Amino acid sequence: LSGNTRDCFLTGSPDSYRNLIGTWLRCLPNAPSTEVYKNAHHASGRFCFQSSQSLGVKITSLQSSSVGQLPHHFSAWNIQIIRSFHTSPSFQAAPVPLFWIIVKPAQKLFAIILGRSIRNWWKALPPNKRELFKESARKNKWKILLGVSSLGVLFVMFYFTHLEETPITGRARLLVFGKEHFRELSQMEYDMWMEEFKTRMLPETDARYQVVERVVGHLSESNKDIPQVSALKWVIHVVDEPGVNAFVLPNGQVFVFTGLLNAVSDIHQLSFILGHEIAHAVLEHAVKKASLVHFLDFLSLIFLTMIWAICPRDSLAVIGQWIQSKLQEFMFDRPYSRTLEAEADKVGLQFAAKACVDVRASSVFWQQMELAETIQGQPKLPEWLSTHPSHENRAEHLDRLIPEALKIRERCNCPSLSGPDPRLIFRLNMQHLLQSSKDEETPNSTKRDLSKPNLDFPHT
Repeated sequence: LSGNTRDCFLTGSPDSYRNLIGTWLRCLPNAPSTEVYKNAHHASGRFCFQSSQSLGVKITSLQSSSVGQLPHHFSAWNIQIIRSFHTSPSFQAAPVPLFWIIVKPAQKLFAIILGRSIRNWWKALPPNKRELFKESARKNKWKILLGVSSLGVLFVMFYFTHLEETPITGRARLLVFGKEHFRELSQMEYDMWMEEFKTRMLPETDARYQVVERVVGHLSESNKDIPQVSALKWVIHVVDEPGVNAFVLPNGQVFVFTGLLNAVSDIHQLSFILGHEIAHAVLEHAVKKASLVHFLDFLSLIFLTMIWAICPRDSLAVIGQWIQSKLQEFMFDRPYSRTLEAEADKVGLQFAAKACVDVRASSVFWQQMELAETIQGQPKLPEWLSTHPSHENRAEHLDRLIPEALKIRERCNCPSLSGPDPRLIFRLNMQHLLQSSKDEETPNSTKRDLSKPNLDFPHT
């Protein structure tokens, strides 16, 4: 195990990796290179499409590039990860419209100044006038309560009048901003990313670029019956970056880091991850998250004003403001982000199933990430501290969704899955790893070099 606490590398024998990936790929199903299928008896009324280009051809392409031209880019266990894997960047697709980004600090400053002014005004009042105000408040308490209730009703009405139905899932969502604003801002963010990565973009002739292009093309072709998928033009960008990351902007710009290509074991895992990111764009999660953040920020201005008006000193008001912001973050912002990630996992798995991908490989990817962090000795933080579900919970959630995804494959006339379940292979490999570790920890054994863990798994 080498590298610092942020960038760690899990390395082993390249030959054993090539043998392992070759064995796994031979067990994967080969989809027939036939014409498009249309499943007229689909229960939901949707059509399932299969790309005219065979998935088996793509798997063969990935295998040949992995073993020949790219010996280190698609090995099963050459996992290069950052501190925590998040497929979506923290500010995916312009977090809020530009105007509110600019005025947001001014709003907070105004609330602080207003609350502090109210506090100083109250302190400057003579005692007799304070008593008069208190007496007046007691006499008009019902009017004050009515005013506060009316304000609350306005917020509730605003919330329910700005609810829309989420595509595909049908779940209600809050939309404060128009989608046209985000189209403009997603273009601005695209220009920003292109400027940042302009020297690290892989050319279209690179085998890694071609693999990503084929996977995205196959996913979009297989799900073109969904209007939100067919309406976007999916443009591929592969960035030569070690981070395990990928994201899709609302305008269909797909960014994939080479670190992610190093982390996946096969084309099925890559298909699921990219399906997950496409789901973020199709479900318009950036718009939903920005709308909730703006709505909560507007409400927090009232509490911020009250904090600075009630607290007797500025130092206490600063502490109260910090507590209020943390409560909002951990009670609303982060749980909502985790909900969006779980929704993208579900829809992304459906996209992959309609593309005849082996959906069973989806949970294995997160188990691999969990194993890598465990070997590196990274501390496990509670899930409520993160914007993403934990790797373990994510794998369990996907395992519960896989049976329904397998039914979708059947309805889409996908070829039957052959070979062992990749989840079973992973468990057997873990058992072999644990047994190898126990065998090495004998009293007469030499001191083990922890920088070179034994990961030569059986090719069963």
